[in-house]
Amino acid sequence: MNSETKVIKAKLGLLQLAQELRNVSRACKVMGVSRDSFYRFQQLYEQGGEAGLREISRKKPIPANRVLPEVEAAVVRWATDNPAFGQFRVANELLRGGVFISAAGVRCVWKRHGLETFSKRLRALEERVAGEGLVLTEAQLASLERKKDEDEAHGEIETEHPGYLGAQDTYYVGNIKGVGRIYQQTFIDTYSRVAHCKLYTGKHALTAADLLNDRVVPFFDEQGVPLLRILTDRGTEYNGASDGHEYQLYLQVEGIEHSRTKVRHPQTNGICERLHRTMQEEFYAVAFRKKLYQTLEELQADLDTWLHYYNCERAHSGRYCFGKTPMQTFTGARTLLQQKLPDTQFNQPLS
Repeated sequence: MNSETKVIKAKLGLLQLAQELRNVSRACKVMGVSRDSFYRFQQLYEQGGEAGLREISRKKPIPANRVLPEVEAAVVRWATDNPAFGQFRVANELLRGGVFISAAGVRCVWKRHGLETFSKRLRALEERVAGEGLVLTEAQLASLERKKDEDEAHGEIETEHPGYLGAQDTYYVGNIKGVGRIYQQTFIDTYSRVAHCKLYTGKHALTAADLLNDRVVPFFDEQGVPLLRILTDRGTEYNGASDGHEYQLYLQVEGIEHSRTKVRHPQTNGICERLHRTMQEEFYAVAFRKKLYQTLEELQADLDTWLHYYNCERAHSGRYCFGKTPMQTFTGARTLLQQKLPDTQFNQPLS
């Protein structure tokens, strides 16, 4: 609740108290407000509702003190020409061109036009490009790339079609007596949410590559959809010297690009983390209470049964699923895939 909401709530409470007590004087005495203020609040509420109770600033703008229109236009133009520049940098650049305005003046101009933050300036740049069809400069492209990286660092993944980007992560399942520690290698297609998982007793490069070789790549080959890129964290099972690291070598052989999460930003791969939470709540928490597992194969068999339900029967609320199952989303995107990858030959969907 911000300060403006608190002010409105207090004024509205005064009006409601007077109505309940049926006594304006008593309500004003309880709330510590004069009767003149009460009748002023009442008039404002009758004219404009709750919005009319907002605190009205006594300050009035003095247009004569503002910068010249041509200076203001130059400052606004700099906001979209170089959105990464701050107010001090813009003030210095304008000074070099013979235009004098302080850094505070630059910020005031930006605030009047809704350009005071980097994200707002980028949004203005995108709107300008869409409206005018401009050719972006290197600085503008760098700013947009920076925004894209920041969005991905906060879990906003950009994906265009099935196979465009897959996310892979390692999940510690638990410890089974006689088996030991159990780790799950998880892969999920970020567009359709189709998931593949396999259990292991260790986590290293060979297990990470084995999931791709045994489950993921054969699935995409059978569907006739190329897997273009994989996003992982910076764990040792996914990263190492390219000439001796099994996972890196496998990606090179298959021609799959490798993207890594931003350092100290686990939410970059949040799509895997959310799947792990779903699996813990809907599968593991239930399975371990129903059955005592003696071998890894038993748990893997039940996990495969649940994954078939997840991919083919369970309605998903993902960004592109709209209540469909992941496999329905995957197969339903063939028209989109044909537009993006016109040379790709698609096979029949899995039943």
